[in-house]
Amino acid sequence: MRNVAVLGSTGSIGRNTLEVIGASDGRLRVWGIAAHSNFDLLCEQATQFEPNRVVATHPDSGSFDWGGLPKSTSVAHGCDGLTELAREPDVDIVVAAIVGSAGLESAWNALDCGKTVALANKETLVMGGSLVTGLAARKGGKILPVDSEHSAIFQALSCGRREDVKRIILTASGGPFRDYSQDQMAEVTVEQALCHPTWQMGPKITVDSATMMNKALEIIEARWLFDLDPGQIDVVIHPQSIVHSMVEFDDGSVMAQLSPPDMRLPIQYALTFPERWKSPAKQLDLSERLSFHFEPPDYQRFPALQLGQEVACAGGTAGSVLNAANETAVAEFLAGRLPFAEIVPVCRSVLDQHTFDANPTLEQLYKLDAWARKEVTRWIRI
Repeated sequence: MRNVAVLGSTGSIGRNTLEVIGASDGRLRVWGIAAHSNFDLLCEQATQFEPNRVVATHPDSGSFDWGGLPKSTSVAHGCDGLTELAREPDVDIVVAAIVGSAGLESAWNALDCGKTVALANKETLVMGGSLVTGLAARKGGKILPVDSEHSAIFQALSCGRREDVKRIILTASGGPFRDYSQDQMAEVTVEQALCHPTWQMGPKITVDSATMMNKALEIIEARWLFDLDPGQIDVVIHPQSIVHSMVEFDDGSVMAQLSPPDMRLPIQYALTFPERWKSPAKQLDLSERLSFHFEPPDYQRFPALQLGQEVACAGGTAGSVLNAANETAVAEFLAGRLPFAEIVPVCRSVLDQHTFDANPTLEQLYKLDAWARKEVTRWIRI
């Protein structure tokens, strides 16, 4: 039995993770769960899975009535409680599913203890890059991808030698505005941006998919996760979201991983690697008529992709600044204070303004994260 801590258990990835654990016939156990402010759902999850510990990080969590928790479940509060859960010796696997830059510290703590981290929080590598991978190497920690695209790459890489990899190809659905003109995108509403054609996700990542910033962040993450030259990473539009990504080898062979768009499959593979168990995820029915469409992305209409390539090449402080600027810009868009078409230009402006450092410390990354957020709000008020 593998003990699992699910950080961000009330979010989309967290809920799917608990479904996977619930279907594991006791081979996976929820040792701890953590969330920010959805206290009621956190209590429901604790009642169902009876974890050893529940962590709530919102400042109001101390005044909430936790009396409904199972008797065997303790409750902890704040970032200190999250750190303790990430470093808990009895936990074998930490699922890092806290959205945004807030997830970096807990993933860092888990890797610092030599744990296996099932990484759904792409911002950890976008921000931390070589610092995070270097920590994992020094401490004996493992990073296993949960994102469907990176899980597909991880699986396809096993088909050949790493030195024979020509390139990896990240697939993108294209989001809801794949065929929109630039004039149409200038009129996009929040409601439209939150209607993804194939995936059910939280609001932030759904907007990222609409701008294709999610793919930009995945380019950066792939650069560090698989130790690739950024020139080896390409993107292709695949609206069906069945081919989750591909690896092309030097001999021209292309290996792909296919499945219906269901996050439970990559989550389970990260939790059970290197084994493959029967999964609650949807199965691909090859008796049905299927057609796969691929097309190159339009870098003019989706300039986030160029930003992703540039930041992947630059490394250093660039990832932290881009990520913080994007998180803040998306929040401003969702609040109705920033037009959809301005999200990426804001990120470009802030990235270009920052003082680049190729070898930052973790403290520097956090300082630049805070700086970039302030710059976005200042830019909007101008």
